[in-house]
Amino acid sequence: MEIDNMYENLGICKKVLDFGKTIEEGLKEHFQEIDQNAEYNQMKVIKAMQDNRVSDIHFAATTGYGYNDLGRDTLESVYASVFHTETALVRPNLISGTHALSIALSGNLRPGDELLSPAGKPYDTLEEVIGIRESTGSLKEYGVSYRQVDLLQDGTFDYESIKKAINEKTKLVTIQRSKGYDTRPTFSVSQIGELIAFVKDIKPDVICMVDNCYGEFVERIEPSDVGADMIVGSLIKNPGGGLAPIGGYIAGKTDCIDRASYRLSAPGLGKEVGASLGLNQAFYQGLFLSPTVVAGAIKGAVFAANVYEKLGFPVIPSGSESRHDIIQAVTFGNPESVIAFCQGIQAAAPVDSFVTPEPWDMPGYDAPVIMAAGTFVQGSSIELSADGPIKPPYAVFFQGGLTWYHAKLGILMSLQKLLDAGLIQI
Repeated sequence: MEIDNMYENLGICKKVLDFGKTIEEGLKEHFQEIDQNAEYNQMKVIKAMQDNRVSDIHFAATTGYGYNDLGRDTLESVYASVFHTETALVRPNLISGTHALSIALSGNLRPGDELLSPAGKPYDTLEEVIGIRESTGSLKEYGVSYRQVDLLQDGTFDYESIKKAINEKTKLVTIQRSKGYDTRPTFSVSQIGELIAFVKDIKPDVICMVDNCYGEFVERIEPSDVGADMIVGSLIKNPGGGLAPIGGYIAGKTDCIDRASYRLSAPGLGKEVGASLGLNQAFYQGLFLSPTVVAGAIKGAVFAANVYEKLGFPVIPSGSESRHDIIQAVTFGNPESVIAFCQGIQAAAPVDSFVTPEPWDMPGYDAPVIMAAGTFVQGSSIELSADGPIKPPYAVFFQGGLTWYHAKLGILMSLQKLLDAGLIQI
């Protein structure tokens, strides 16, 4: 077949290709469900854009202070409509998910307040933001204390311990939807809603913030639909649709978002300033494409789960479980396989396919990390990428693919690299 020749030209041997075909054949029904969700979310985004009367005038650039940036303000209204929140902050100078979370936290916490994480330790790069690991400018330095409640062994919330942890100082509860560099299950929006209701029943005025990174448009509802006061994410993940070159968002209740905006710009200025610098069209169009781009990434994750599960490796989530983010974790148990997997993902990239990724001491992490990302936007994890810390249990975290076909090639190439290295048998 002509298509087989194309894969072979890219370095995929017949054995790997045939194995992949067998797996793919059994996923048609699962893929149909993913497409139905994407169609629903596509209509939701279009309705939000129509309701806010998006026009090509909103793509115009502003400079300097950015006063009266109609495109920026309308984009924030679109995000508020999509996520069913009172308002939103969507800016290019929110440079990453970690930065957006840091702004949301520092804008809404004051000296003497306590931050509670009921989902165990947060993602590695937030440890220095909070002060779990000492760092200049952390929340700890500003007198904000931190408390966490670890998950139960089955990966669910320890409600009894959470109730005991909430006290008069608890100001903000942060809930990380995705797994980060952990092999726990990702929380569904329904699970997050149950936790928020439980917390609010104990202390109604506590702020509940959800780190929504990697989760947007995977389900038909978002954490803001089930009681979250703030949801936070990165535009170089799901909602940027692969077109946003930078940016982040914080959506939620007006008072929470206003406080975050004063931290981002300056007290008294808030959302009124901040030029869009000609990026608005990419932000609008990326959001428009996001539901279908996310669907392709989910298909890639489901394919990866079924491939590696068939080979006997522990995978989270499993090949048949429901999906709540775009990340697929595969535990190999040895560093060589993690490295070979990532090198396969890199070899499948349209950009820097000739580069061989190696582990290195990245800022913000407590162990060497290997990252494969031959992306058009540096660090974009809605594009095909994989990474993992080189420490036990030696798991790799795969995500993205702007199209299903690219995600498929990436997984086949990861298999090829593992096979060539003698680390697996097919």
